[in-house]
Amino acid sequence: MSETDDYILQTIRTWVWSGFYSPDQVDEMIDDLLEDDSNETMLRAAIGPEFAAKAVAERAWPATTDCDRLDEAFGALQSLGLIALQNTGTTMSDGMSDVSQELHRRGPEGAMGYCFYHGQDLERAMAGNGLMIAFGAINEGTASETAEIGHLVKDTLERHDLVVAWNDDPETRLEIPEIDWKRRGPRLNRLN
Repeated sequence: MSETDDYILQTIRTWVWSGFYSPDQVDEMIDDLLEDDSNETMLRAAIGPEFAAKAVAERAWPATTDCDRLDEAFGALQSLGLIALQNTGTTMSDGMSDVSQELHRRGPEGAMGYCFYHGQDLERAMAGNGLMIAFGAINEGTASETAEIGHLVKDTLERHDLVVAWNDDPETRLEIPEIDWKRRGPRLNRLN
């Protein structure tokens, strides 16, 4: 197996176990990774069994996972007037771009602040290295306004039984240091 194929297989596993994508989405996303020497047939054939393995594993998961709590917290943050985005882009700049797009969609009075984590944060969380969460005030608020958003996000996450580490510095991201990444994904093509 080529290094590229090995990398793509690992990426497929990450996408499947992240819980954010359907089999069709994963199949489509690997198009960008394929090289001339890739074993495309083998790679596409690996998607279904990986989803099946995850579906079997999910049966042993607790009724409420850390990811369920995270979803509830992000939903609560949305209702409090924040732009709260999960798995948005790959990097901080991607996340900020997505926040800007969402603010544009909502209009100038559409949010008082934001929080998000991006794809690299997600991969670190899945590897057991905690989840970092960016936050800030809309329109580059003052340090105290940014810290206020940080406290709102931290308090909301904690109300949803997630342990959060933060040093109260508006320039430092929040961290959920010990998140157990178990996200149930789309229900399409699932074993029951």
